[in-house]
Amino acid sequence: MVRAIFTLFAAALVCFISGCATSSQSAYDGETQHGTASWYGYENGRATASGERLNSAALTAAHRHFPFGTVVRVTNQLNGRSVEVRINDRGPWAGGDRIIDVSSAAADALDMKRAGLVPVEVEIVSVGDGKRLNNG
Repeated sequence: MVRAIFTLFAAALVCFISGCATSSQSAYDGETQHGTASWYGYENGRATASGERLNSAALTAAHRHFPFGTVVRVTNQLNGRSVEVRINDRGPWAGGDRIIDVSSAAADALDMKRAGLVPVEVEIVSVGDGKRLNNG
């Protein structure tokens, strides 16, 4: 009886350890989100949460929790246009279902500036290292 309990415990421990090893490396792999995008760029030059300076001409974005450096494909659900952006800031902080704030250049690529807010799909292309820069 003790041997059977020990064997079950050992098997459960192996499953737990192997599951933890794979999930920590790919916590965001394949994640897709649906919600609303807004855009910003009027504060050009300010420090972003990653330490970079905001450059409205760069294809960057703010997301609440994706690691800095993560590249995502944002698709405007109204017109099908998409653009890949790199996460370098935190936000959006407005209410509702906003899931991403894109730079002015990305908003141009998505043809969303006039609307201001558009429904989007956000899918991860590659996960960043999450490191913050110290040049901000």
